[in-house]
Amino acid sequence: MAVSTDDPNIFPAAPSTQPASVVPSQIWPHAGKLLLSLINTILLGSILPLVLFGLWWVAADRHWIAEQILPPPAFVWESLKDVLQSGELLGHIKISASRVAWSLLIGGSAGLLLGFGMGLSRTFKAYVFPTFDVLAQLPVLGWIPLLIIFVGIEEPLKVTAVSIAVVVPVALSTLHGIANIPRPLLEVGRVYQFDTLQLITRIVLPATAPSLFTGLRQGVMQAWLSVVFVELLSSSEGLGFLMAYSRSLSQIDMVIVAMLAIGAVGILIELTLRLIESRLQGWRRNAF
Repeated sequence: MAVSTDDPNIFPAAPSTQPASVVPSQIWPHAGKLLLSLINTILLGSILPLVLFGLWWVAADRHWIAEQILPPPAFVWESLKDVLQSGELLGHIKISASRVAWSLLIGGSAGLLLGFGMGLSRTFKAYVFPTFDVLAQLPVLGWIPLLIIFVGIEEPLKVTAVSIAVVVPVALSTLHGIANIPRPLLEVGRVYQFDTLQLITRIVLPATAPSLFTGLRQGVMQAWLSVVFVELLSSSEGLGFLMAYSRSLSQIDMVIVAMLAIGAVGILIELTLRLIESRLQGWRRNAF
């Protein structure tokens, strides 16, 4: 008996290649869970700041601590509004951010060059890494006296000191990222006869992207903390100067305002880096 190709029992229909439609009822529960998780994270993270603010408000309201030492929140809020309206606070933020940007450009570039050089060349690493490892143990404070001798106490001192703080985490993260690249990936490059530029852009950069961003995050935070520290020591403008100058005048409210500004800018930098990292994850997946 002849068998017909139309018989579904013998020749079942081929599965459809059309993409399955997403049912809205499947999206909303998932979105609801993400929203609840976000709300839960925000609520839990807000407990400690609210408790600290409550203690601050009660201590100031009941005069447990003198106002000259701990001004009330309302007074700090008025001071914050005054420096925002006058533009003084934004001016100091711009100056500190400019120093950080120049330091990231200089120190980040030097750190990437050192990291790639030590990671891709054993000879270069043998010559450079021992000295680099010793110098990396010195904090920024240890460089200040020497830098004052060579570059003075003006703007080059701030940028150079902060650049040194950026070089170390960027170089070490780059070096570790290259050292942890799976050898099969490098073998693929040799099989396809990649030149140096193709090897870096198609294999090394995508494979080391997480380490590079870790180093970049550490470098940015080190730069932000270091610039405030350097401005505390020697500066006539910037957030660090605002803190030191306000403390010398016993204006504790302005010291707290400067601290709040430093924390707010630090959080903004962190969120920006997270956004950039999430956008570049697609490039990293497509590069392989």
